[in-house]
Amino acid sequence: MTTVWVNGELRGPDEPAVSALDHGLMVGDGVFETLKVVDGVPFALTRHLRRLGSSALGLGLPAPDPDTVRTACAAAIAAHPRGDLLRLRITYTSGAGPLGSDRGDARPTLTVAVAAGTQWPPGAAVAVAPWPRNERGPLVGLKTTSYAENVVALAWAKQRDADEALLLTTTGELCEGTGSNVFVVVDDQVLTPRLESGCLAGITRDLVLEWSDARQARLDGDVLSAASEVFLTSSTRDVQPVTLVDGRPIPAGQRTRAIQATFADRSRADLDP
Repeated sequence: MTTVWVNGELRGPDEPAVSALDHGLMVGDGVFETLKVVDGVPFALTRHLRRLGSSALGLGLPAPDPDTVRTACAAAIAAHPRGDLLRLRITYTSGAGPLGSDRGDARPTLTVAVAAGTQWPPGAAVAVAPWPRNERGPLVGLKTTSYAENVVALAWAKQRDADEALLLTTTGELCEGTGSNVFVVVDDQVLTPRLESGCLAGITRDLVLEWSDARQARLDGDVLSAASEVFLTSSTRDVQPVTLVDGRPIPAGQRTRAIQATFADRSRADLDP
């Protein structure tokens, strides 16, 4: 079951609510955030709203009013059957527009949807995708709805029995997953690609950097072969060990388990860090 809130009204998941000419649908002209909801509370909502606004401004859209988005999230969560773990998605687009890339003058569309949370496996298999991430593109650092490249890369990975695809840059630098950030442990150092690689500044990534001794670095793609541990982070998976890289087994080592435990403890203690 999915509960949907659109521009001030709760709607049925199959009820028409968004214009067929909405540019989020037509050309991917929008931004979004995905959060986990724990005991009715969206985790790290303040950070997500801050990034939503930054992404909107980066796309040339007016930033959504944070109080309006908070109200929408609360209404959608309240209307949804309670569960131990829920998944919440905020989508904000430029609204209805012409049949082309030019924007119209319609008001933006704000949608909030709530559904059951994702139950991630204890370990993930990853595969390095054959297509590079453009670290110099105009959407770098923005969480936009233009996600087709990620859809194709993830489908490619799943055809190879992997759970996630990892992407390198045009210069061969390790970047990110299709819906995750990646960390490696090399010589007992916990490292994650620098933002200059074009990776998204993930909320969970940022918290791991704040709550541990992990640091950003320039990482060539071959670091995956040298790493003793690899793990993924995202807002719904938290910290997830990687157990296979292109078919090569990787142990869920001590550094990963320690960061996983710290994140679990700190996130339980403060749902809006």
